[in-house]
Formats: sequence, structure tokens, C-alpha cells
Amino acid sequence: MQVFRGAPFLPAGPCALTIGNFDGLHRGHRAMLDRLVGEASRLGLPAAVLTFEPHPRELFAPDSAPPRLSSLREKLELLRDAGIARVYLAHFTRGFASLSAEAFAGDIVSSQIGARYVLVGDDFRFGKGRTGDNSQLALFGHRFGFLAEAMPEIAVDGRRASSTAVRNALANGELALAEQLLGRPYRISGRVVHGQKLGRQIGFPTANIQVKHNRPPLTGIFVTEIHGAGPGPLLGATSLGQRPTVDDSGRIALEVHLPDFDGDLYGRHLQVDFLHKLRDEEKYAGLEPLIAQIKRDVENARAFYRERIILPHP
Repeated sequence: MQVFRGAPFLPAGPCALTIGNFDGLHRGHRAMLDRLVGEASRLGLPAAVLTFEPHPRELFAPDSAPPRLSSLREKLELLRDAGIARVYLAHFTRGFASLSAEAFAGDIVSSQIGARYVLVGDDFRFGKGRTGDNSQLALFGHRFGFLAEAMPEIAVDGRRASSTAVRNALANGELALAEQLLGRPYRISGRVVHGQKLGRQIGFPTANIQVKHNRPPLTGIFVTEIHGAGPGPLLGATSLGQRPTVDDSGRIALEVHLPDFDGDLYGRHLQVDFLHKLRDEEKYAGLEPLIAQIKRDVENARAFYRERIILPHP
């Protein structure tokens, strides 16, 4: 997969294109990408995605911007796995946001990216002030030489598959619902870095995974499945949050205890799949009650994971 960064983009030849943030790459996104890849194959064109970094709301309203569901690396990996051949990564600045709808369609989509077919969602808006809509995109397509089509929203068991719906499910601890909407468990991936090594001192060594953003869409204690530590998946009892008993800095930490692993993971890139929420974070009076609770968490994690393996989640 080729990744083109910034704008203006250097022309790389005609393509079939879709446009969006694709945060989390849920089942609605995946349905659009599947259709795009099919149309691209029919037309003999590479399938391409135009996406934005940072998220537009992080530029205009950083205090109220939604938590990210995926890091840039995770998003690019998911797009690659979906069969996308090119990703155009636009640096979203105030200058980029000030482009008129006509300039966006003519200069970016047509001239720079070379789109001959454009597939967007039925609520797609573009250009300064989000003034452009799908009818305008179709008119600009006639003028600039691309066919524009809109795809209706995708529902999963009567629920609209959207990044907002996934965030709400995660925030409410409804991980099974999030998995339904995503088509896979919610995951965070990152490199194992050195921490305070407190877990090792109290008998529960943890892999401390670097978190790219300080506002994750979920916090608490979780049953997880870990990929990248060994030849197959491993059970993890995982804490994601501020660790109020041992740290008052407010920093977010992702710590994974692997009960069935003994080895050095520093520098490894691990994927953490969140399966079930055990509880919210709590602040304990000291280490003894914390250790007792961690023991219960590990036992509960084992019980859940054992049942999941016997009765796989649909």
C-alpha cells in the first residue's frame, strides 16, 4: 500500500476513491471499502482513500473533539487489510479547511489525486463551511471527469454503524456491542516500554504499552487477548486509566498482565483486543487491598476467557 502525505499531492495516476476519517474502521466503513474495491476492480483502477490528520474536530474544537478509536498506524493497517492500494493523508489545517467545495473537488480530488470514480457516504459534506453535498459532488464530477456515487448508511441489528455508536458502547463498557459494530474486538496496539516496574514488585508483572493519545474511549479493568507476545493469542488482565492508587499525575497508562507468559517483551509491538470489562478503576487505601483485588481480577479474567474459548463469541 502506498501512502501519500500532505497536500498538494503528486499525481500517481487515475484511481477509484473514497473520502472520510475512517476512525476505528467499523462495519459501515468496511462495507464502503468493500464496494470501493469491487468498483475499482471492475474499472481496472487502484482503490484509494483520502483521509485527514488530525481529525477536523481536533483542529477546530480540541476540547470537545471525540476520543480517537484508532491511531494513525492502526488505521493504515486496517485500510491495507481491506484491500486499499493508496492512501492520501491530508494534513488538515485551517488553510485546507478554507478550500471551497469547487477547489476541493477540482484541485484535490480530480487534479492531484486523479479520481475517476468517487464513493462517499450519504451524509458527506465537503469544502469551506461544509457547504458541498452529494448533489454538488455529482455536478463537479461531470465537470472534472469523475463519477460520484453515494452509499446509504449500514445498520447492524437495527443500529447505525458509526464511530459515535462505537465510542458510546466503549464508554458504557458494552464491549460485545462495540465488537458487533466493529466486526472485531476493539483493539489498541503499541510498543512495550519501561514503566515503574511496580507490578513486578507486587507479583503481577505488566507490559506497559505506549498510548498515543491521553483520551482513550474507554477506561477500567478488562479481560483482553494479546497478540504479538508469542506464536498465538494470550490471555491478558489489563488496566487502562490513571492508576489512582499509585499515581496522581493524571497520565493514562495501558498495563497488561499476562498470567501465562514469562519473558521479556520490551520493544515488542503488541495488539491488545478488549473482550470484556471487569470493573471501573478504584483508588485503594494501600497496596494490600490493591493486590487482593488484582488477584480477583486475574481469576475473573481466566474464567471469562475460558468460557469464551469454549463458547466462541459470534
